[in-house]
Amino acid sequence: MVLRHARTARRSALTALGALVLAGLPCAAAADAAPVEGPTPGAAQTLGADRPSPHLLAALERDLELDEAQASERLVNEAEAGTRAGRLRNALGERFAGAWVHGRTSEKLTVATTGTEDVQAIEAQGATAKVVRRTLAGLQAAKAKLDAAAERTKTLDTPVWYVDVPKNRLMVQAASQEAGAAFVKAAGLEGEDVGIRMTTVRPRLLQDITGGDAFYIDDSARCSVGFSVTKGQQGGFATAGHCGRAGATTTGYDRTAQGTFQASTFPGRDMAWVAANAQWTPTPDVKAQSGQEVQVTGSAQALVGASVCRSGSTTGWHCGTIEQHDTSVSYAEGRVDGLTRTTVCAEPGDSGGPFLAGSQAQGVTSGGSGDCSSGGTTYYQPVNPILGDFGLTLTTAAAQTAPDSQDDGAKAWTAGRVYEAGATVTRDGVRYQCLQTHQAQGAWAPASTPALWQRL
Repeated sequence: MVLRHARTARRSALTALGALVLAGLPCAAAADAAPVEGPTPGAAQTLGADRPSPHLLAALERDLELDEAQASERLVNEAEAGTRAGRLRNALGERFAGAWVHGRTSEKLTVATTGTEDVQAIEAQGATAKVVRRTLAGLQAAKAKLDAAAERTKTLDTPVWYVDVPKNRLMVQAASQEAGAAFVKAAGLEGEDVGIRMTTVRPRLLQDITGGDAFYIDDSARCSVGFSVTKGQQGGFATAGHCGRAGATTTGYDRTAQGTFQASTFPGRDMAWVAANAQWTPTPDVKAQSGQEVQVTGSAQALVGASVCRSGSTTGWHCGTIEQHDTSVSYAEGRVDGLTRTTVCAEPGDSGGPFLAGSQAQGVTSGGSGDCSSGGTTYYQPVNPILGDFGLTLTTAAAQTAPDSQDDGAKAWTAGRVYEAGATVTRDGVRYQCLQTHQAQGAWAPASTPALWQRL
């Protein structure tokens, strides 16, 4: 349970600092053990995991077979684990090999490293240490070779490939062993530890398609609204790129004029945003169960193993877990990189709809296989790259304004900017390192959000 982890972390604060030094890790990684002026919120409070929507809890109970207490505990555990994993990622540096949660209530956090000297420091943070052969950066570099090979070869028979963090290896889904082996060879990875999983299932785009409501493209195709966003004073929403090209017009769920696609990327990525007319007002709401709504409070990226829920205009509100980040999928219409693979079901018409982890925006539905009768696999385009690439600001229930900073330059913390885990910033003359990938909210200045930022 998270309370047990919290007590362990508190009891071991000084022990952890000593372990970090003994392991050769930067002392800055334990800087948070120093006294802090005034109370600071924990990860669950910062990310809103301690006050979940009852409709979110109901869906988690149904789809993950949990009771209400277990669903609540799982959300808190996952929020706290994300911060602890971020601190360890910064401390381990190039030896970091990934992190994931597991257990019925995500009560277990495992952090992988390539250095046996890191075990004590990992365990001092209440996590299980796993010593592996390959770093996460090394696995990602190997996956980049598969991405490059996909530019030169056909991938109809190898539709999915990704880094399997818990297994510390690359995985390729293929129609046959021969097709998988040929793809691996074309990438120059022959002889390396790449798993090939045979499958006859091919992901498809959910093209028949607010957060979670339906919208229509050029009075023909239907998709689902992802998340409300703004660009300057212009409001609109993010959705999937395959739903429409720049210039395509949209009508809303009530078939009234709604907006125009401003930018769209597909294939490569599966992202787009629509600028809405003055009659449509962005809100932080996502459609949940029985017409109820969940409010988005940010976009902190969840760990592998964490629970996620999806809203769509065909099948409504469904939940599952994150299986892998940074997955490449070769649809018949083209390849998309950087998707997240989940156990959530979806069907045509759900494309573009929002994925949430607690109240944190995760991404928009891209495609998948199976259905919501028999179950399936669904992939989403992460939301933070959409916000960053298109210069959008996520509409949230939290205030967007922030106090003035005295810092200058590109490294100064800025509300609205997307920060990757490990990025460093300055704020009021103090340096911080990012623990979890997210878009900075005005209310999330580093000094007041130790769940997201570590003081250096």
